[in-house]
Amino acid sequence: MVHPMIRMASICLLLQTSTVAAQVGEVAFDGTWKEQGFPWFSANTYVQKGARLDVLSRGTVSILYKRFEEAAWPTRAARWTWSVQEGVPATDLSVKGGDDRNLALYFVFADAAVAPKLERRSLRRILSEPAVRVLVYVRGGQSPVGSVLPSPYLDSRGVTIITRPVGTGRFTENMPLKQDLQKAFGVGEFVLVGVAVSSDSDDTDTSVIGYIESLSLE
Repeated sequence: MVHPMIRMASICLLLQTSTVAAQVGEVAFDGTWKEQGFPWFSANTYVQKGARLDVLSRGTVSILYKRFEEAAWPTRAARWTWSVQEGVPATDLSVKGGDDRNLALYFVFADAAVAPKLERRSLRRILSEPAVRVLVYVRGGQSPVGSVLPSPYLDSRGVTIITRPVGTGRFTENMPLKQDLQKAFGVGEFVLVGVAVSSDSDDTDTSVIGYIESLSLE
């Protein structure tokens, strides 16, 4: 006969594991994502549809951001599908100004000791935190696919990784986040505290029409 305390401990562990599994899985575009615009710039249009996020950028730029609770911190990889029906021309993503891109996904990591302190901070403050590192996967730019570029906005805290070139089409990505984090910054032990989506067409005064769907964490 199993001792009641052992049974209760097993049930608690199972519930805890189930919670982690539920959060380290598909990430819904469920209305909880928050938009951050930039002074003097018009914002993009984002439509959150559950499994899918529609993105429209017409000479505009902004970022849509979602924080993660501790259950998502152990995330090691991510998978998503993104599509572009209309996009911007190739630009140099390593310099400020003129660095338009079709779609980008930002994976925001922090030192585990600092992560709890970031829960109520704005995205702008989080990205300026010294103990934060950011992987930005991008569709666009003029550099070859696979290029890892220093971010002109995040200094040593962020890199831009060219995943797909300019152009249209629908593609599914599987990215080894922790491996890329280790290669870029040497800090594979950092934890995932949030994810963001952006599109940028203000410098070239063009348009982006696209979507991201089936975003999941592993």
